[in-house]
Amino acid sequence: MSEEIINRVSKSKLKTFDLEEIYPEGKRVLFDIKDWLFQELILKEIDFRKSVKNHDWSQYKKSFVAVYCSVDAIIPSWALMLVASELMPFANKVVIGDLQLLETAVYQELISFLDFKEFEDAPVIIKGCANKPIPDSAYAFLIEKLQPIAKSIMFGEACSTVPLYKTKK
Repeated sequence: MSEEIINRVSKSKLKTFDLEEIYPEGKRVLFDIKDWLFQELILKEIDFRKSVKNHDWSQYKKSFVAVYCSVDAIIPSWALMLVASELMPFANKVVIGDLQLLETAVYQELISFLDFKEFEDAPVIIKGCANKPIPDSAYAFLIEKLQPIAKSIMFGEACSTVPLYKTKK
């Protein structure tokens, strides 16, 4: 009973990657253009451009914005692009689509710029159980970067992991 408890996990070569740690703070906004359509059905170019011109875009400063239309209307691509171009000087990220696509694009960009040298030839645990909206696609982006360099990849927590990949000997 007088034996010292040793934390073998902290002494191991295991490296943990937590996608929540790289989650960028900032408001997520779903920008719906339906209110700028005539009877929420038809895009009249002159009226639409007037709405775009008169909108206060500064309210989206440092936000992550997904531009979409919630009604079943035929929207020309240029209209969504026009809204995106007005958002660009203010928002951290703009996509044309839903919030899921927004989070996917954010994580794809973040992961593409990370340095993974510390994970070379190491057993890696990709932490699960996130409290933030991490899309499943982010885990795939992470696997794409880690698999060519890691010794092994597991998912979960150090106390209970699910093996995903192990280098062939």
